[in-house]
Amino acid sequence: MIAKLAGLRRSPLAVVVTLVAILLVVNISLTPSMLAPAQLPNTLNLLVPSVLVAMASTPSVMSGRGGIDLSVGPLLGVVNVFLVGLLVPYGLGGAGTAIPILLVLGIVTGLVSGALVAFGRLQPVVVTLGGYLVLSGVALVVMPQPVGGVPDWVSYLSGSWFGGYLPRSVLLVVVAVAVWLFLKRRGAIGLILATGSDDRAAHTSGVRVSRVLCLAYATGGLFAALAGIGLSVLIQSGDPSIGKQYTLAAVAAVALGGNPLGGGRGTLIGPMLGALSLFLIQTLLSGAHVSSLWIQVVYGAVLLFAICTNSSIASRLTARPALGSP
Repeated sequence: MIAKLAGLRRSPLAVVVTLVAILLVVNISLTPSMLAPAQLPNTLNLLVPSVLVAMASTPSVMSGRGGIDLSVGPLLGVVNVFLVGLLVPYGLGGAGTAIPILLVLGIVTGLVSGALVAFGRLQPVVVTLGGYLVLSGVALVVMPQPVGGVPDWVSYLSGSWFGGYLPRSVLLVVVAVAVWLFLKRRGAIGLILATGSDDRAAHTSGVRVSRVLCLAYATGGLFAALAGIGLSVLIQSGDPSIGKQYTLAAVAAVALGGNPLGGGRGTLIGPMLGALSLFLIQTLLSGAHVSSLWIQVVYGAVLLFAICTNSSIASRLTARPALGSP
């Protein structure tokens, strides 16, 4: 038991859990109405896209090779734009048609990035930066300026259950977590971590590394598509520029959640808590009447802090012998 407690104190996940607790207390003290029944659905609707885009960045980072996926933000925006700017005008906005199309769009986009990394042997940051630029341009071509109007099922997801306490948009996070648990149960997450830890050793052990990399990026694309739907629920319109704002926040959330950007280790709950921390930081700045122009500065500072903290903890874990060892 003592060994477990000592390990928890040195865990990067413990850092983000503590940070969430502190930020939540400070936010509630500044804005007591944040968790009030009338405000809670709006708060969670704001949080859902951030959590999902952090989840979207997780598989590629876990897969190693410096797999920071810079394209998840614009992909989120493209999904939002495709729904409002293409599917709805052409009569394809119904839930039974639009949702599968948008999810396939996310999966295929991620699969293309994964294939270029796996088979083209290109650096992930180069591939995803190219994807960032391409997807940002596609969003502007499809929708040069914001357009209002969303399908009825998107408006339905913006509602809530249980007397207004639980927004229906949380279903999107539940779906993403269910997919992750399914992949974990099938052993796919373990293969992604093995590939990220040492792809050559994984290949020698019989792991089909190229397929695993494609799976990692495709899973990230699926989560980004769910984030795009969550964004549509939040803003109730199409906006070609808003998706890019989530890119830096997603990377910062992964790092803050304790997942090393070099891959090979990590969890899904860490980036989710990291996204919650960033959200609470943003609401704290708003509650303190700090200009929104400082948000990106704070995200960058948090990213540097998270990387330094994780590196320090990893170094101590490597240098110190286990508790009770000779």
